[in-house]
Amino acid sequence: MSGRKARQARSRQLANSFALAVLVLAVLAGLYGLSGIKRAALLTGGATAIPAGRLTVTSALVACPAPGSAGLIGGGIAQASAPASIGAGTVALTALHAAAAFRSPAAVAMAPHAGQLAVRAVRSAPAVPKKLATMRPMAKGLVPTSHARGGLIIAATGSDAQGFDVEQLSPGGLPAARCQAPGSDFWFISPETISTRTELYLINADSTPADAHVAVQTESGPRLGAQDTGIIVPPHSMVVQSLDKLVRSAKAAAFHVTTSTGRVIAAIRMSGKAGKAGAWLPVAAEPATTQVLTGLPATTGTRELYVTVPGNAAAKIKVTAVTPRGSYQPTGASGVTVLSRTTTGISIASLSGKPGSIKISASAPFTAVLELSGGPPGAPGAFISGAGPVSEQGVIAASPVGSAGKSQLVLSAPGGAASVKISEAIAGVPLTGQAGHVVKIGARSATKVKIGLPRQASRKVKLVAILVTPLPGSGPVYAARLAIVSGSLQTVLPVVSSPTVIKLPVVRQSLAGTLGS
Repeated sequence: MSGRKARQARSRQLANSFALAVLVLAVLAGLYGLSGIKRAALLTGGATAIPAGRLTVTSALVACPAPGSAGLIGGGIAQASAPASIGAGTVALTALHAAAAFRSPAAVAMAPHAGQLAVRAVRSAPAVPKKLATMRPMAKGLVPTSHARGGLIIAATGSDAQGFDVEQLSPGGLPAARCQAPGSDFWFISPETISTRTELYLINADSTPADAHVAVQTESGPRLGAQDTGIIVPPHSMVVQSLDKLVRSAKAAAFHVTTSTGRVIAAIRMSGKAGKAGAWLPVAAEPATTQVLTGLPATTGTRELYVTVPGNAAAKIKVTAVTPRGSYQPTGASGVTVLSRTTTGISIASLSGKPGSIKISASAPFTAVLELSGGPPGAPGAFISGAGPVSEQGVIAASPVGSAGKSQLVLSAPGGAASVKISEAIAGVPLTGQAGHVVKIGARSATKVKIGLPRQASRKVKLVAILVTPLPGSGPVYAARLAIVSGSLQTVLPVVSSPTVIKLPVVRQSLAGTLGS
């Protein structure tokens, strides 16, 4: 081929490449033009440009079962956010109504409180009509099912959605449990006794029905497969199922809630005494071969680790305690084997009085919770669930202080040394921008931090919001908030990541990469 023909061939190749690139860009513009307009409507006003591969958080959706339910468990909510910069935002509360389960209930827009703690009262929902109260029982009559009274959906947009966290409060105004985002896979683990009442609440926050299932496995193996418990949860509604008959003779149980279509918010309440509210179980981490459970108190008492193995292989468990004095293997916690598809309780008395966390590793995927002495009235105890390290920031919407009780943060660094900034704010005061104070955690160790009333705060203040921010160069840090009332540990809440931006994974062989090569 002559040089002229070679140049012509290269020119045609470049022209074809350019034409292809233009065509692809035109198609992408057509596909995403409208969605780009929609997204722009959600962005906060005056937002600064952010690097490629990162998206600003502009919406958040959570729900919780207790608000509006009246009686022993009804109460309000506490919400907080920690945006990167204060801008426009909205918060809307949607109270569920059993009689209008198939219609989208009207949301009540609330005054935005971007970057602040806001405590909101929730009215009791109307009682469920008798004709709707009872639904078809599941699992051949073993699981009584009914529409439930109450339930609340909380949606935030704009700056209010950044660093968003919501907790449901007890009738006395104390934090009881974190409100959860919709999903299709939830794990719960608990001790069981003959007198224990175990209730599963399922909320559908969407406009389409959800098909939910629950599988149960105990120390003797599976009690119930997901195929036996399919239930349709109508849009914008909440149902409750009694699981007592399934686990009455068990000592430990794991509950795996999944959906085949749609999404739900799942919650389990345990109570052992009539006339007592009991406790809401924390959602356990997804099964994995390594988990970190943070929030061990310095007080003495029982420490019972409940482990479930969902797969077909047994798991050999190894536990490492991470404490202010360093890391070590506590007596009685290593070399234990949990059989496949079973749930087992392991007593670790040597952890009593040792603040910090435990790191659990196993030869097969598992999930676990740790039961501690304490808990709300009527509860079998207080519970610690696994969670990942705090990334960017973590927000706890409400923690008791002053006359309401005491709060502590437990910070753990199972790997390298870590450092975080801790900020607190009362209702009406921005959480973002507080000076805070820096706490350093040595490698493979833990520390606890007391949370008190901020300076110049009134003694009447009962709740504060907390912001935990890992500093640049910090190693992975795990955190949990302990709520203590009248000298008794009530709840342990993991500090989970509450981001302002979402980091997108790197896409290889992308259009930009191809054109640039």
